[in-house]
Amino acid sequence: MQAASGKKRKSVSYSHWGYIFIAPFFITFLIFQLYPIFFTFRTSLTDAVTWQKILNNKIIGFENFRQLFDPSSLVYGMFWGSLKNTIIIWFFNFVPQLGLALILASWFTDARMRLKAQGFFKVTIFMPNIITAATIGMLFMSLFAYPMGPVNTFMQTSGIGNMPIEYFRSVAWARGLISFIQWWMWCGNTMIIMIAGISGINPSLFEAALVDGCSSRQTFWKITLPLIKPILVYNLITSLVGGLTMFDIPHMMTQGQPDNTTNTVARFIYTQGFTGSNNFNMASAASVVLFGIIIIGSLLIRFLLNDREPRPVKLHREEKK
Repeated sequence: MQAASGKKRKSVSYSHWGYIFIAPFFITFLIFQLYPIFFTFRTSLTDAVTWQKILNNKIIGFENFRQLFDPSSLVYGMFWGSLKNTIIIWFFNFVPQLGLALILASWFTDARMRLKAQGFFKVTIFMPNIITAATIGMLFMSLFAYPMGPVNTFMQTSGIGNMPIEYFRSVAWARGLISFIQWWMWCGNTMIIMIAGISGINPSLFEAALVDGCSSRQTFWKITLPLIKPILVYNLITSLVGGLTMFDIPHMMTQGQPDNTTNTVARFIYTQGFTGSNNFNMASAASVVLFGIIIIGSLLIRFLLNDREPRPVKLHREEKK
């Protein structure tokens, strides 16, 4: 017979293991992301012009921000010019990227088309995304080299052009090549996300559209596109963040040339903070302004593409006489 006892069995709790498993992420985030963000905000308000000044700086308020917004200052034209370049390059790579990704995703998920070798095409289109930016930059620098690069040699031997072209000294060509590379690298990633979003739609909706005699185009515009709007918002916001912080390809290929027309905001921050006189305070202020622009742009995209359901109408009973 079991002895009666007032003591209860101790229950074993494993809930603390969850906190242990996610602790590395939070520790890494706090050290390498959250702390640098606060450090950048503070540095933007100081006179930390050099590395020595960072260790012994003085708060000067919003003087660094005033220079960024003052047309008479030296950094005003450089910063806003780099922001203009960044937006132009991002726009001309993201618009065709989103359009082509939507078309490919709709083709690959359309049961009526029954495309063969889908796995091969998906891997091929996505593959540029897994190649490092340095490798891609070196590849295109070699292809479009002046005067004896493969592209110039082909153009002359085929009779298309008589003289070699200095692609990286032309504003249109330099911006166009950077936009093309960004499109080529990220189109596959956007396509895969779109395919995942379309695959999450209830198949019965497509079956009903097929029974009703809807064409593929009507199904796309009436069913697919409205239901993947959250995925579109995600792609737009992540592309905005990636586009406005673009650094590697322009830095590798053109160094901001010709005439700073391919100089991006990230390159402006880099040159201010880590080259020349090391204006860490100005680089930090530009980083804070860029951070604000990204936040505003993301909220604007979220607001414009958000599905706002109509509020229910409240019915009031007639008052008794």
